[in-house]
Amino acid sequence: MKELIIAALEKSISSLNIDYHDQLEITRPKQKENGDCSCNIALRLASIVHDNPMLIAEKLVANFSCPEVKNVEIKAPGFINFFVAKDYLLENLKKVLIEKENYGRSNIGAGQKINIEFVSANPTGILHIGNARGGAYGDSLARIMRFCGYDVTSEYYINDAGNQINNLGESIKARYYEICGQDYHMPENGYYGEEIKAIAKELYDNYQDTYLDKDLEFYKELGTKKLLNNIFTDLKEYGINYDCYTSEKAISQKYDLKEIINKLTTHGYTYELDGATWFKCSALYDDKDHVLIKEDGTLTYLVPDIAYHYDKYNRGYDKMIDIFGTDHHGYVARLKSSIKALGNDPDKLEVKLLQLVRLIKDGNVVKMSKRSGKSVTLKELIDEVGVNAARYYFARYSLDTQMDFDLDLAKSKSNENPVYYVSYAYARISSILREKDITEIPEKFATLNNEDTYNVLEKVYAFPEVVKTAALKELPHLITNYVYELAGLFHSYYAKNRILTENEIATKENILLIKAIRQTIYNALNLIGVIPPEKM
Repeated sequence: MKELIIAALEKSISSLNIDYHDQLEITRPKQKENGDCSCNIALRLASIVHDNPMLIAEKLVANFSCPEVKNVEIKAPGFINFFVAKDYLLENLKKVLIEKENYGRSNIGAGQKINIEFVSANPTGILHIGNARGGAYGDSLARIMRFCGYDVTSEYYINDAGNQINNLGESIKARYYEICGQDYHMPENGYYGEEIKAIAKELYDNYQDTYLDKDLEFYKELGTKKLLNNIFTDLKEYGINYDCYTSEKAISQKYDLKEIINKLTTHGYTYELDGATWFKCSALYDDKDHVLIKEDGTLTYLVPDIAYHYDKYNRGYDKMIDIFGTDHHGYVARLKSSIKALGNDPDKLEVKLLQLVRLIKDGNVVKMSKRSGKSVTLKELIDEVGVNAARYYFARYSLDTQMDFDLDLAKSKSNENPVYYVSYAYARISSILREKDITEIPEKFATLNNEDTYNVLEKVYAFPEVVKTAALKELPHLITNYVYELAGLFHSYYAKNRILTENEIATKENILLIKAIRQTIYNALNLIGVIPPEKM
C-alpha cells in the first residue's frame, strides 16, 4: 500500500513539474483520526518551490489518484493523510490462505550470493551461551535472507590445527595417563573441562592402558573428532544445520600458506624485524602490525585465517558475514587489512560482534556450570528451558546489545513470558481449527468489517515488509518483535469477538481469518528457528 501511495504521489509531483528525486517517506500516524498513512512531502518541497506547504499539499492532492485510497486530508502545517479502503486487507487475507508457508517470501536478494559464518567454536570444549546467542542470530539471519531470495551459504569454520589442538591432544593424553596411573604433565595452556576427562575415561574403559604408546597425533585426532561430534550434535538439537564445513587443515592443504605471505610481500605489506616476518597492517586498517612468521619459522594463527578468507573470496560471494564474540573486536582490522592487501574488496566482509549474555536465575546471575566448571553450556540451556525459548529469547535482541536471559521467566507459563504468549496464540487457534476448519475461500468477505478485525489484518499485511527490512538490515529481532505484536492483536481480538457463532457465513470467515493469523505466526517463528506447539 505504501508503494502504491508513493507511486501516485510521484506522478502528482511530476505533473506539477517539480524536480524532486529523493525517497518519499510514508509513515503510520499514531492517532487513527489522522488516517492509515501520512506523508510530509509538502513540507520538504516548500524550500524547493518556495511556496506555502499547505498550498503545495492542496496542489498535490488535486493531482493525486490512487483507487485504493478512499479519502485524503490535509493537516497543518502541511501533512497529507491517506485513508485507505480496507478491501486490500481482505484481498491479502486470501493471499495468505493461498500462499501458506510461502506468505512473506520475496526475491529482493535474487542473484546475490551470501556467506554467513557463525559459532565456529574451537573443538577444545563444549558450546556455551555465547555460542548459543551467535548461533541463534546466524541461523535466523540465514533463514530470513533465504526467504528473501538470497543464495545463502551457512558455514562453520573448524579450527582443527594449530597450538590449541596440540594443547587439546596433550590434555587428553595427560588425563589418560593419569587414569592409567602414569605421570604426564598437563600443558601450560591445557584444557580442564569435564569433557576432556570423559574422553580419556572412555578411552581407558574401552582399551585399558594399551594406548599408552600412542603419539600426540592420535590424541589430537581423537579429541577433535569427539568434541566436534558433541558440538554438531548440540547445534543440531538447537535447530542449526550448516551448508558448509571448512577446516583449517583443509585450507592449509589447499593453499601454500607461504605463497599467500609472498603475495602480501609482493604488494608491499610485509617486512622483516628481529628474525620474524611482520604484516604491515598499520598501513591499512589496524593500529599496529602483527607477526606472520615467528623467529623459529612457524606460522602464527593469523596466517591460516587470512588464507581462509582469501578462499571465501575465491568462492565468489557478493557478501561475507562473520559473527564473532565481542572479545574479537581487535581482530576485525587485521582481517580487513589482509583482504585489502591481497587485492580484494574489504567492504564485502561484514563482521558482527555479539555482546555478552548474563543468565539470571532466582534474581541472581548464574556464574558457574556444574558440568564444565566454567560457563553454562548450550546443552544445559536447552535442557533447562527448551529450544524454542532459547532461540526466541536470543532472537529478541539486537546482536550489539548486552542482554539478560531470565531462566525463570523463560520457563514460566504466563503472559509475561513472550515465547509462551506467542505460542499460546498459535496453540489457541490450532485448538479452534481442530474443532472446525474451512478450506474454501470466498470471492468476497461479507462479515469481516469491524475495527478489531482490521487491526489484526493490518498487522498480517505488514509481515512481508517486515521480513524484507529484517533481511536488508540484517536484524532478526524485527521478526521477533513483529510476531509478539501480532500475537497481542490476536489475543485482543479473541477477547472481544466470538469465532464460532450462529451465523454460518460469519463463522466460516472468522475461521479463515484466524487461519491466516496462525499461518503468519508460523511463518514468522520459522524464520527464527522456533517450532510453535499445536497444544498447550
